[in-house]
Amino acid sequence: MNPPVVYAVQSLRSSRNGSGMASKTRRKSKNHDTFKSNLSSGSFAISPNFLGRDSRLPAFLIVGLAALALMPRIQTNDTLIWSFVAAAVFLGLWLAFLLSRGQAERDTYSFDIALRPQHYIQACVQFSVYAYWGYHWELIPGSGLRPVYDHALLMLGQIIFAYAFGILLSWSRHQKYILGFGPIPIIFSVNLFLWFRDDWFYMQFLMIALGFMGKEYIRWNREGRSMHIFNPSAFALGLFSLVLILTNTTHLTWGQEIASTLTLAPNIYTFLFLIGLVVMYFFSITLVAGMAAISLFVLSTLYSSFAGVPYFLDSEIPAAVFLGLHLLVTDPSTSPRTALGKLIFGVFYGCGVFVLYTLLGALGAPTFYDKLLCVPILNLSVIAIDKIVRSVQSENVLNVWKQNWMSGRANLAHMIAWVVIFGSMSVLGKTDGQHTGDSLPFWQQACVEG
Repeated sequence: MNPPVVYAVQSLRSSRNGSGMASKTRRKSKNHDTFKSNLSSGSFAISPNFLGRDSRLPAFLIVGLAALALMPRIQTNDTLIWSFVAAAVFLGLWLAFLLSRGQAERDTYSFDIALRPQHYIQACVQFSVYAYWGYHWELIPGSGLRPVYDHALLMLGQIIFAYAFGILLSWSRHQKYILGFGPIPIIFSVNLFLWFRDDWFYMQFLMIALGFMGKEYIRWNREGRSMHIFNPSAFALGLFSLVLILTNTTHLTWGQEIASTLTLAPNIYTFLFLIGLVVMYFFSITLVAGMAAISLFVLSTLYSSFAGVPYFLDSEIPAAVFLGLHLLVTDPSTSPRTALGKLIFGVFYGCGVFVLYTLLGALGAPTFYDKLLCVPILNLSVIAIDKIVRSVQSENVLNVWKQNWMSGRANLAHMIAWVVIFGSMSVLGKTDGQHTGDSLPFWQQACVEG
C-alpha cells in the first residue's frame, strides 16, 4: 500500500478510536454525574433505556408476594393460596403494562426516599400492641395457639402488597413514589381493628387497595398544599365496615374477636396509655386523644348515674375504643392543626362513638364498629374546624404560653394534665380495675329491679 495511503488509513483509525473513546468517556462522565446528582438529592430516577432493570424493586416485591403462597401457613387454605397468587398476578400485569408504556412513551419513573418519624414511630408503637395483646390471646388457654401471631405472615403479605400497589399507583399517575415506612403503619392500623378470615382473605387485599386509592385520589388543598383528606386506614375501615353492616356479613371477619380480646392482656388500659404518651410527645396529638377519652368518660358516667347501669356494659370506655382514640383518629395529617381545633376534634370523636354505639345496637348491628365509622366523617370536618377556630382567634384559649410554643411546652402541659386525668380514672377503678358490669350479681339485681 502506498505510504501516504497507509498513513491516512492509520490516521482515520486513530481518529475514530479517539473520538469513540472520548464519546464513551463523556457518556460515562455524564452517567456518573447524573448518579451523583440523584444520590445527593435522595431521588433515584429510572432511565427509560434501563427501565426493565431498574423496575426490579416492584418486581422483587411481586415475586416475594407470590413466594409467600408456598409458605405452610398459606398452604393450609386454598382461598389463601389463590388470594396471594391472584394479587401477585394482578400486580405483575400492572407492572408489565407500565414497562410497555414507558418504552413507548419514553416515560420515566422515580423514587424519592423519605423516612418520616410519624411513620416509623407509629409502626413501632403499633407493633408493641400486637406483641403484647397477641401473646395473651390464645384460642384455647395453654394451647399456644395465638391468632395474632398466626396472622403475622398474612400481615407481611399485606405490607408487600401495599408497597407494590403504592409504587405502581404513583407511577401510573406519572408521579414519583415516596419510598419510606409509610405503608407499614397503614397495614398495622387496619389489622388492629379488622381482618378477614382465611376463606375470604382476598377482601383484605381489596381493603388495602381501597385505602391507598383514597389517599391518592381523594385530596384537597390545605394551607396551600395538596393533601389527602382521609386517614388511609380509617377510610378503608369505615367503608368496609359500612358494607359489612349493610350486608350482615361481619362473621366473615375477626372484627368481633379483635374488639373483645384486647382485655385478655393484663392492664391493657395502662399499656395503651403508656404507648400513647409516645405518640403524644412526638406528634402533639394529646388534645385529640385526651378529649376523646374525657368526653366518653363523662358521657358514660352521666348515663350510669341516670340509668343505674353502665353504658358500655363492662367498661367506662371499651379497650378497643381506647386503642382507637390513641392510634386511629390521631393521624396528624388528617386532624386539625390548631389547639382548640384538636380539642373539638377529640370531643366530636368521643361523642360520635357514644352515639354510634346506641345507634348500632338499636339496628341490631355489632357495636364494635362505633370507633371506625365516624373517623372518615370527622376527617371531612378538619378544614372547617380550623377555619372557625382561626376566625375567632381562639388559639390562646388553651395555651398560657406563646403560640409558637405549641409543639413544645404547651403539649407537655397537656400531657401532664392527661396523666393526672388517667391516673384519677385508674384510682377510681374506671380503667383496669374490676368494673361494675363485670359482676353477674349486679346484673341479676338490675334485672330484678327492672
